[in-house]
Amino acid sequence: NEIALSNPGARHILEDRGIDYCCGGGKSLDEACLKANVPAEEILRQLRQNSANTVPGESRWTSAPLAELTKHIRERHHQYVRDSIPRLRALLKKIREKHGGRHRELGEIEKLFGDVAREMLMHMQKEEQILFPFIDSLERAANGNGAVEPPFFQTVKNPIYSMMKEHDSAGELVRQIRAASGGYKAPTDACTSYRAAYQGLEEFEKDLHLHVHLENNILFPRAVELEAAALA
Repeated sequence: NEIALSNPGARHILEDRGIDYCCGGGKSLDEACLKANVPAEEILRQLRQNSANTVPGESRWTSAPLAELTKHIRERHHQYVRDSIPRLRALLKKIREKHGGRHRELGEIEKLFGDVAREMLMHMQKEEQILFPFIDSLERAANGNGAVEPPFFQTVKNPIYSMMKEHDSAGELVRQIRAASGGYKAPTDACTSYRAAYQGLEEFEKDLHLHVHLENNILFPRAVELEAAALA
């Protein structure tokens, strides 16, 4: 996750090779490359060549108010997931019915996507109803705007641990989708819908990686620090 935090361009290099930089973000580059079956030396070479360009405004999340970050995650990433799920489910059903006889992997991909869709919808609801409001209240209290009611989960570390485990599960499911689809490479007989489905799945994976990165590597550590300071 140190590489992912350092430069958005580095994240793009990792994403393009199917390397998960957000779930289990404490892994070394060697471990992550081994899991993705990608030579670490090649990735290091690309990272060295990568310019230090940054995506405008993206680095601000390490210091912006946490309420702005939780709002951004809800409006940008949670909404993206909710918008994408019905469209991708319909596409996957359509191409499985048309091409599933020749391409048996489509049934597996449809099932895997159904699994990750159900997990993510429940996961986001828990964040929006429980975790994010508590983080926002912590920040308001730190700014002198009211006190924090003791939460039923005792410490913010407990729901964060649960959310990170669910991130790992979703990350593993999209990794399996990538593997089953051959890295989202549509076969030569693929129709437009087939190609659109694979393109959509790849976009879904990239958005998930950035979504989880913002939470695992920025929001959650800052929330733990904020709670510790409030209790000091």
